[in-house]
Amino acid sequence: MLIPTLVGSWAALAPLLAGAVPAPDGPAGAGAPLRLALTSRKLTQDADGYNVWRAETTAAAWAPTETALVLCDVWDKHWCRGANERLARLLPRMNAVVQALRAKGVLVVHAPSDTMAFYAASPARRRVLEAPTVEPPANLPHDDPPLPVDASDGGSDTGEKGSHKAWARQHPAIIVDEGRDAVSDAGRDLLNLYRQRGVRNIIIMGVHTNMCVLNRSFAIKQMVRWGFRVALVRDLTDTMYNPARPPYVSHEEGTRLVVEYIEKFWCPTVASEDLLAP
Repeated sequence: MLIPTLVGSWAALAPLLAGAVPAPDGPAGAGAPLRLALTSRKLTQDADGYNVWRAETTAAAWAPTETALVLCDVWDKHWCRGANERLARLLPRMNAVVQALRAKGVLVVHAPSDTMAFYAASPARRRVLEAPTVEPPANLPHDDPPLPVDASDGGSDTGEKGSHKAWARQHPAIIVDEGRDAVSDAGRDLLNLYRQRGVRNIIIMGVHTNMCVLNRSFAIKQMVRWGFRVALVRDLTDTMYNPARPPYVSHEEGTRLVVEYIEKFWCPTVASEDLLAP
């Protein structure tokens, strides 16, 4: 269901958030730079006098060397059984995307929050900490409408009450390349690395869409406010949502509603099939 809502700053910010950069002119020859060919999707409001939402797709071509793939909180274990089960189904394709984009020259960032002690001796962790410090840009103004799902009970759909730290590291199904990747759960530290590497595009996947993927210091809201081009991988994410809470829909529908919310107000989304394309 598309919600008829007006957001004042969207029109002004839409060109930035769309995340599309022009493809190279002419056919790609042997010497042409490699590009990630993406079809990004966002939801925009119709301007014909009615408050309705419509899907708008845009062809984008991002330079791999200017792009980072961020894995948000893909932990080894969660306190919610349902969350563990849904992540298990996503992991093989997540790792395939990691390998495909790494091979194309994309910086892979592993961001399992609250587990940095596990990576104390990791070269991928040191790679972030050793990047020269830069001043963060001023935050761009941005509206922040309420989410379409109620997760005030913690969002478990399998009966657990309350939350606790059950994780110690990133899930071992996701391979970390110590020679090329980065490990961090701090947006400020990653900004230093991004500036050092010339990164201006962020692709993000992981969990949970309505919580960490939006609100972590390295995730969607902060990166958009810092002016990065951001895209969510819409089929490699999951919400923390209990169908016994408003809007009383299935878990899958709750995830879809949150993805639509992001497409409306924060950034476009892409499909993993684009990322896996040769």
